[in-house]
Amino acid sequence: MQLTALDWSIFIGSLIFCVLVAAIYTRRASKGTAEFFASGRAMPWWLLGTSMVATTFSTDTPNLVTNLVRENGVANNWVWWAFLVGGMLTVFFYARLWRRSGVLTDLEFYEIRYAGKSAAAVRGFRAIYLGLFFNCVIMASVTLAAVKIGNIMFGWSRPTIVLWCSALAILLSVLSGLWGVVVTDLVQFIMAMTGAIAAAYYSVKQVGGLSSLVGQLDARTLSLLPDFGNWELAFSIFILPLAIQWWSVWYPGAEPGGGSYIAQRMLAARDERHAMGATLWFNVAHYALRPWPWILVALCSLIVYPTLGDIQKAFPHVSANLLGHDIAYPAMLKFLPAGFLGIMVASLAAAYFSTIETHLNWGASYLVHDFYRRFIRPGAGERHLVLVSRIVTALLMVVAGVFVFFLETAKGSFDLMLSIGAGTGLIYLLRWFWWRINAWSEIAAMISSFAVAVGLFVARRRGLQIPEHITLAASVAFTTLVWVTVTFLTRPTPRETLIRFYRLTRPFGPGWKTIREAAGVGPSPDSLPNCLLGWLLGCALVYSALFGTGCLLYGKTVQGLVGLAVFAASAAGLAWLLPKIFSRRDAGK
Repeated sequence: MQLTALDWSIFIGSLIFCVLVAAIYTRRASKGTAEFFASGRAMPWWLLGTSMVATTFSTDTPNLVTNLVRENGVANNWVWWAFLVGGMLTVFFYARLWRRSGVLTDLEFYEIRYAGKSAAAVRGFRAIYLGLFFNCVIMASVTLAAVKIGNIMFGWSRPTIVLWCSALAILLSVLSGLWGVVVTDLVQFIMAMTGAIAAAYYSVKQVGGLSSLVGQLDARTLSLLPDFGNWELAFSIFILPLAIQWWSVWYPGAEPGGGSYIAQRMLAARDERHAMGATLWFNVAHYALRPWPWILVALCSLIVYPTLGDIQKAFPHVSANLLGHDIAYPAMLKFLPAGFLGIMVASLAAAYFSTIETHLNWGASYLVHDFYRRFIRPGAGERHLVLVSRIVTALLMVVAGVFVFFLETAKGSFDLMLSIGAGTGLIYLLRWFWWRINAWSEIAAMISSFAVAVGLFVARRRGLQIPEHITLAASVAFTTLVWVTVTFLTRPTPRETLIRFYRLTRPFGPGWKTIREAAGVGPSPDSLPNCLLGWLLGCALVYSALFGTGCLLYGKTVQGLVGLAVFAASAAGLAWLLPKIFSRRDAGK
């Protein structure tokens, strides 16, 4: 692909803009870690929610969706669509609890919920485990997608792309802190959506329009539900994700109960209203607004490039070790005209940097606030900690750049991260509502989940073929059995710690009955019926919008209008419910 002078101008101009924004917020970020990592807890819901969406809109996301569609059709997206159920649970059950906790990072939670050396140990361990290892795997996966896009569009080598991406990411992240990250996220999201829609429009035009696209593809490929005649496939991509995966697997951006950079955004909100509003907007935009432009490009790629051999023939310069179904998305960008190609390249760069900047800031917050400040230099001054944060940010990107050379496909990276977090999700849901869970429960869950994931990874490397859905179900069952057993074999958290935690966060439900009585502060201000109704309405809102839009694109007008009617009814229900939730004096400021 050849970029014109106009294309290059658009691309370079977008990069200059990002650098200028980062420079503007440099002084503010230098005030202290509360500004660098939590923006002074002063952000509005719309800015935080858009930042969450921009972070999960990365260069590897359209590649992953394309990979899924080309392998098993549109219905294969249920492996991530199912996470909406947990996302809406976070909106109505957990967002206000996180904001009430007042912690700077979600790992600080461990030492207000638990006590003693075990609480400190799990906080320190997860700071390294998530902030360094897990975080760098994610950033490497995102950078791998950038490598594939750069290789197919420009013919650049893997080392060249990694070097340039790393240098620019370090520059942007080191300067600005969370304020700069979130503000640039807003513009980068608009750019990314513009590019995605343009790619979809010209891809559909290339195959003769929507009616031609639908007519040339098998109905099973287009279907929003899997073929239940193929039980193994239906179980792996639909039943397992909806029945088990959403509540049992810890995955960044879709953590049961919230966590990582989602929790970071909730903790940076002005108050509980804004924390809840941010996560609601994120889930609507993430699952209803973004998928169809990617899906359309993926479907068109099946007509233009039916096999990987067709991609290789069209792009003979592409490295053999980068060839996979996920590379079909950047391959379709060749049909963009001058100007729009520049917008697309700029949008992909925006998607890349919005994700990487967040992960660098989030990872540094764990390593500096939850490890360095907590265990190495507890009395360090704010200026020193900000300097260390910037150094750690740069080092994280270096490590992620090295990891890039050990990954092969976006789908493979997705499966690896799911397996590492398998079985730990339930504990993150229950720890807010059941006093009996302790720090040893979490330690047992992490160790058992990681051990199983590593064991299966090694087994596959040695030639043992085990279906992903079987390994996921087995990992969840084993990890859950281990942590539940450990919970009852170890001592509970000291009563005085539990009382302090309840007074701070005031969770509802029978799981805190005895502690609630001892705390002497009365019942929780939250309403279980309202939270359940909000959860159901939120899921109906998003799924009806997603599937209604799909039906309209397929030319199924009646089904599409039914879906949009359900969307409108759900929206009306939420408009009635949200004021009731906030009127229960739980929109704390």
